[in-house]
Amino acid sequence: MIYAIQNQIYDQLDVISNSLRAFSLKLTGNNVDAEDLYQDTAVRIITNADKYNPGTNFKAWAVTIMRNIFINNYRKKVRRNMIIDQTPNNYYLNSGDKSVSNKGESNVAFDELLSMVDSLPEDFKKPFMMAYQGYKYEEIADELGAPLGTIKSRIFFARKKLQKMYKAYYKERA
Repeated sequence: MIYAIQNQIYDQLDVISNSLRAFSLKLTGNNVDAEDLYQDTAVRIITNADKYNPGTNFKAWAVTIMRNIFINNYRKKVRRNMIIDQTPNNYYLNSGDKSVSNKGESNVAFDELLSMVDSLPEDFKKPFMMAYQGYKYEEIADELGAPLGTIKSRIFFARKKLQKMYKAYYKERA
């Protein structure tokens, strides 16, 4: 019985393969991705042959499978490439790979700035310094074994505290 259904699936897949290939090309927009999508769909159809109800519209079932695979792959791709940055003005998102020289070291002696950082509580200093050294939030969270939100808030509060210390330092000097 199972072999009869599988043979029926193979035959029907063979009949609609040109239509499925055309639909996959329409969805993806290029031949390589279209062929991958077609193959993924064919494998899914064959492995789920037992879920097909004989006598129903096979082509509609196959197209639905293809569309769902395409949507799921698209969502995975978007999630993989998504960068979530909740800092004010998307500070890290917009900072890019290159650092911009702003002559900050000439305005405040670097040693004094480091002493301000050293005066931070250890829970704030460690994530802040890792972020300063170029680690991503996720890497810092993994390294320190803390939730991502905790790391983001600690870095945020460290920056705020340093800003206050920086302003106080300049008021003393003025």
